[in-house]
Amino acid sequence: MLDANLQTQLKTYLERVTRPIHITAHADDGEKSQEMMELLNTLVTLSDKITLDVRRDGQGRVPSFDLDSPGQNIGLTFAGLPMGHEFTSFVLALLQVGGHPSKESAELLEQIRDLKGEYRFETYFSLSCQNCPDVVQALNLAAVLNPNITHVAIDGALFQDEVEQRQVMSVPTVYLNGEVFDQGRMSLEQIVAKLDTGAAARDAEKIKAKDAFDVLVVGGGPAGAAAAIYAARKGIRTAVAAERFGGQVLDTMAIENFISVQHTEGPKLAAALEAHVREYEVDIMNLQRATKLVPAGADGLVEVQLENGASLKSKTVILSTGARWRQMNVPGENEYRNKGVAYCPHCDGPLFKGKRVAVIGGGNSGVEAAIDLAGIVSHVTVFEFDSKLRADQVLQAKLNSLPNVKVVLNAQTTEVLGDGQKVNGLVYTDRAGGDSHRVELEGIFVQIGLLPNTEWLRGTVELSDRGEIIIDDRGQTNVPGVFAAGDCTTVPYKQIIIAMGAGSTAALSAFDHLIRSPVLQPAAVEAEIA
Repeated sequence: MLDANLQTQLKTYLERVTRPIHITAHADDGEKSQEMMELLNTLVTLSDKITLDVRRDGQGRVPSFDLDSPGQNIGLTFAGLPMGHEFTSFVLALLQVGGHPSKESAELLEQIRDLKGEYRFETYFSLSCQNCPDVVQALNLAAVLNPNITHVAIDGALFQDEVEQRQVMSVPTVYLNGEVFDQGRMSLEQIVAKLDTGAAARDAEKIKAKDAFDVLVVGGGPAGAAAAIYAARKGIRTAVAAERFGGQVLDTMAIENFISVQHTEGPKLAAALEAHVREYEVDIMNLQRATKLVPAGADGLVEVQLENGASLKSKTVILSTGARWRQMNVPGENEYRNKGVAYCPHCDGPLFKGKRVAVIGGGNSGVEAAIDLAGIVSHVTVFEFDSKLRADQVLQAKLNSLPNVKVVLNAQTTEVLGDGQKVNGLVYTDRAGGDSHRVELEGIFVQIGLLPNTEWLRGTVELSDRGEIIIDDRGQTNVPGVFAAGDCTTVPYKQIIIAMGAGSTAALSAFDHLIRSPVLQPAAVEAEIA
């Protein structure tokens, strides 16, 4: 189960444990139980602080195991085998149950400890989902910190009966006290904010008390992170207001074209971006959604109003709000979102094992999704609006070699069908002949490009017909003191490395704007000249 190198690394990690860890395993004679027991028995040999108790009474989910520490009252369970993306979640859970402190802020940890009431969480994940570990790790930590919180992390592919019964068709799906709590990637901050109903109001009051900034970056993806770093290095007062730090990178699986880094994954890069920004004196305000931009008035300050009722003011603003998956905007799509309509094949693909699915879109992302899904599902139909696929030829060749894939060209999806609980088909129109066709299937993966997050700027900042912020070669918008960068702008080629360069350009342009304006603090100018 664990090779010698991995065992050595794990043993080193377990040396950080400061209190006993007791594991209670629930097993039978099945193959998966045997694999779980192999993992747990190996674990016991790596640390004298770990003890293992095995129960074969058929109680609870099988295979599963509970983690606890004597005298701590910790309710933390893994149902299934936490390998793949969840192996890190497993290691972190061991360390935290064993007393190793979390790196989260002291304020957030105290907020978790102060939560009142009973919270019984269950999270359905898939081992191939890059979004799931954030949720699993967040709720595991909460269960370690607060005895009123319990968490069971469940491998949906292994517990198919539960998945079918609860109609789980997207991961991560989180249940709280038996009811759906949320779906999709969530940070610990987001989860706690949802549980602590007074948190938003407290945040708003803190934000209202902040003085004006020199540079305010709206958005925390690659462009926003680069802008914040370049601005902060100029010695000027810098802030980032982000709906979620990391942006769309958090939803990216493999990254192999980030120059000098041969391979990384989105969540890992996002964490590195945030860590780099925090090396500087940057005021990071996470979970903040901007709703309105007010151009500078007589005071020379641009105002950004937030969803929680607070507002921020700054001498310059850099807009880097990124983009999101484009929807089909057809009847049934919203109704069956996460009930068969999905946008991440890596995350949700395993839940459709042996079923019939469709991929909407014949570009690179659509064809890559079809290739991935073909190894899991019984059949994939790719629907392309155009008269030909737009994916790279090498991807098309691979797609055409697969026996369980069909491509339909000139297909305009017009409706998502369902039985009220989940998807059971779609309707498309043949654009060449005009005929309408119904296709029976259980899942639809939408892969038709990106939509810029700029709706809140309409009427204030000039946008293209695609909703992108129009910028010049310096990142300047039509509003004085307001710059923009990344996937939300008219810059061609939506790539991480291009967004970073654009963010850096915008920050340098914002600084240039400041030093040519009478509002810049003399100390900042002197620091730059020195």
